[in-house]
Amino acid sequence: MALQIDQPEDILSRFLLEREKDPSEMSVKYLRDIMLTFVVAGKDTTSGTLSWFFFMLCTQPSVQEKVYREVKDVVDDAESLEDFATGITEAALSAMNYLRAALSETLRLYPAIPLDSKMCFEDDQLPGGLDVRKGEVVTYQPYAMGRMKYLWGEDAEEFRPERWLDEQGVYRHESPYKFTAFQAGPRLCMGRDFAYRQMMVFAAVLVRFFVFELGENGKAVKYKPMLTLYIDGGLGLRAFGR
Repeated sequence: MALQIDQPEDILSRFLLEREKDPSEMSVKYLRDIMLTFVVAGKDTTSGTLSWFFFMLCTQPSVQEKVYREVKDVVDDAESLEDFATGITEAALSAMNYLRAALSETLRLYPAIPLDSKMCFEDDQLPGGLDVRKGEVVTYQPYAMGRMKYLWGEDAEEFRPERWLDEQGVYRHESPYKFTAFQAGPRLCMGRDFAYRQMMVFAAVLVRFFVFELGENGKAVKYKPMLTLYIDGGLGLRAFGR
């Protein structure tokens, strides 16, 4: 019996509809693995990045104010939180250039995966001329790369969302081989655009209706060495209604 799904709005239902067209191309195991990837790879990385994002907004009040002005201008006819959230359409997200820039700047300095490794499946040569052999592991560090003056200029350690905007204030993409938070090439994260949408909607709603400050004055915020870049002990915030 064929599965009947009307107007699916969740990603699993959409995959199931595609499977109905040709079950041989999409097994149940394949679907399970995709959904597990979204849950495992998307949950901790997204929540961790948002934590660092709000930390940076608290340390940079001028950036927080710029984000607020932008999201309010883009969805300017909504007074309630519910109406505002409903008004965040694809067109609205596309217009939130500064918010996306601030999130990318957060990921540059605090990448969700600070260190990553790849195994070589066959003999190869890296662009710099280094030979790698089958079975060898190559490790790179997005955390360190995001702070390299060689890549990002003399202000590499400064939180400056403007570096992601062109002269007209439009978001400017960087090469994934330079901005490695989502990896690059065939291994480019399949959930990158989904993650940006999720983080932008969440951040836009909160910044539109609340002002945030660090909750524990004087307490240093440090990361905890793990697979993902967690804030050690969590992030304490105070929120005030606008």
